[in-house]
Amino acid sequence: MADSGPFLEHRSLLFSIAYRMLGSVVDAEDAVQETYLRWRRATGNGEEIRSPKAWLTTIISRVCLDQLGSARAKREQYVGPWLPEPLAGSSPDVADTVADFDSLSLAFLVLLESLSPKERAVFLLHDVFGYDFASIGEIVGESDAYCRQLAKRAREKMAERRPRFEANQAQRERLTADFLRAVSDGDMLALIETLTHDATVFSDGGGKVNAARKPVVGREKVALFLTNLARRASEETRFRVEPINGQPGIVTLVDGVVRNVVTFDFADSGIRTIYIVVNPDKLRTVASALTGVTHAAEPHS
Repeated sequence: MADSGPFLEHRSLLFSIAYRMLGSVVDAEDAVQETYLRWRRATGNGEEIRSPKAWLTTIISRVCLDQLGSARAKREQYVGPWLPEPLAGSSPDVADTVADFDSLSLAFLVLLESLSPKERAVFLLHDVFGYDFASIGEIVGESDAYCRQLAKRAREKMAERRPRFEANQAQRERLTADFLRAVSDGDMLALIETLTHDATVFSDGGGKVNAARKPVVGREKVALFLTNLARRASEETRFRVEPINGQPGIVTLVDGVVRNVVTFDFADSGIRTIYIVVNPDKLRTVASALTGVTHAAEPHS
């Protein structure tokens, strides 16, 4: 008979790996479910599993690698920029330490998109979850030496795209508050002061709602774009500063319904990148966590 105890014990870890690998709550939960089904089959058939944690980690990683291959093809057909699905709050299911939260931010997950599936798996398993290269080699079907090369290559790609000096938590909170105040007041000059000179906005509507299909680049253009959006907001619009993926973010609600989630990539000199998730399919988890409603905004033109 299958014993679900070891799976339940490690379920949080499995979801944490899958979410970072796939950038999608739905896909991560599917991967966890597939891992559970394989666990049940193996244990139900009497297979001896000496280390459930190692076995489950191997399965979830391989399931995610398979999913990443098809996900990349789908994202090439995606309408406008593709952004990861945000998570509300600071869930112990996905992060336990400050370092974990740094690897959970949307900015970090977006950077992971620049890696090949195996680079992503090796980098996450080693640098985020602390697995040794021998174990990782068995998981991804490569030698220890090649896994070290993959990890090195991944770190170099990530370093190229990350700000040299990153803001600390206090700076992030201050910049978020200043940003929201400036947007709410329609104060372009104050808004510009919160941004780096090369600030960029990415909007993910997935073709289901109105969103900029190309990035907006340059702080003056970004400030104009955002103040115009705020100016068109209805009187029922409310903004809430909330922890999103462990970082300060902003949730926009209209009549209590989540319309978008805004998160940031912070440099010490200001906000470097603004990620706006408008696709209603990607807002359900945040909507459920913050409002208890399992749906977000309905698609509109």
